[in-house]
Amino acid sequence: MTRIFGTDGVRGLANSHLTAELALDLGVAAARVLVDHGDYARRRPLAVVGRDTRISGQFLEHAIVAGLASAGVDVLLLEVLPTPGVAYATDALGADIGVVISASHNAMPDNGIKFLARGGVKLDDALEREIEAHLGQEWDRPTGGDVGRVRPYAPTSEEYAAHLVRTLDGSLDGSLDDSDAGGQRLRVVLDCAHGAASEVGPRAFADAGIDVVTIGAEPDGLNINDGYGSTHLERLQQAVVDHGAHAGFAVDGDADRCLAVDATGTVVDGDQILAILAVGLRDAGRLADDTVVATVMSNLGFVRAMEAAGITVRQTAVGDRYVLEDMRTGGYNLGGEQSGHVIMSDHATTGDGLLTALHVLQRMTVTGQSLRDLAAVVTRFPQVLVNVPGVDKNRCDDPELVAAVTAEQTALGDSGRVLLRPSGTEPLVRVMVEAATSEGAQGVADRLAGVVRTRLALG
Repeated sequence: MTRIFGTDGVRGLANSHLTAELALDLGVAAARVLVDHGDYARRRPLAVVGRDTRISGQFLEHAIVAGLASAGVDVLLLEVLPTPGVAYATDALGADIGVVISASHNAMPDNGIKFLARGGVKLDDALEREIEAHLGQEWDRPTGGDVGRVRPYAPTSEEYAAHLVRTLDGSLDGSLDDSDAGGQRLRVVLDCAHGAASEVGPRAFADAGIDVVTIGAEPDGLNINDGYGSTHLERLQQAVVDHGAHAGFAVDGDADRCLAVDATGTVVDGDQILAILAVGLRDAGRLADDTVVATVMSNLGFVRAMEAAGITVRQTAVGDRYVLEDMRTGGYNLGGEQSGHVIMSDHATTGDGLLTALHVLQRMTVTGQSLRDLAAVVTRFPQVLVNVPGVDKNRCDDPELVAAVTAEQTALGDSGRVLLRPSGTEPLVRVMVEAATSEGAQGVADRLAGVVRTRLALG
């Protein structure tokens, strides 16, 4: 059976790979799997559907809703809402399934469809395979009064903003005492990437008592992630300096991740954000087992900083689903990735960029420290990543390559780290090196990339 689900739902070029026909069929298949796994003798199943601001999301929304309703599922339309907002609504409204139409940080021509199970959690692989198995099958369609009802659910944005604010220990309308703040009310620049957070993000920040300056919040269906958001921080850096803000935060198109900028315009990455939150939770006695979950791509400086703070770091394969899986298995309540995808499971079932930003700001308010000072807990090691294409990624256990990696790691000792990672989607091997200097890291990466090209060459 051909797999169409990737690591984060079904994603591809809208109206080419991801067509209205496929979306409709996915809606039908997901509804049938849902019914197979539940007892709906007294009512129809309920789905909630949200999307980001891409113009293609409009026709895909209609298609997947048609599939769900035709299979006897009632549907609430959430319209434009971040992925974590749809997850929250799935749980809060007691829905049996949630659907997010978004391609996250991808460029506008792409789109995606992601399903959430009851409680707003991601579907496991087994359920995704069941949905794939039902695609294109003949089935007995409901008729008459047994088909689903479709209606809008307008309050979602307000309810989700209120939920975000409720997670805080009070308002953020106090001021900081450091020289960066100047005793002023907390002023923050928020870059919404012209995406799903464009309405709810500024609302939540204002409701939390923050003087918020918003950029990238004028979506037109075509400009999502275009020069704005967490993959394009230049405008945010400039805006923070121009407005004399204490900090800036940029989310991506579906707002499930964020990166930050301090008052000087310096980027604060996901490792530093995770460290700030981990130390804050530990100080409050709320960090489960004094442990934080990260991936193997987390900077060595982050790992060292957490060790110095008495916090254990568990590292998983790259991908938020692996972070979340480890968090659930071990009962941990904080995890994330260097990319800014942070999961605070006390408040959310998935990464939430707005939630993350608000809790970083709360830490600034509680400590009276600037973002720059808080981020200084992590001294980042220079990190170099070299992609080596056109190689056999399945032969990374080649003896000569393994020996070369071992030799370089031995030479680095405790002052660096080497990681070889085969791509999950293409014939490519990624060589990541951390060292005390950028030049040293680049030299090791270049030498190992040469060995990869020689030893793993195709043909």
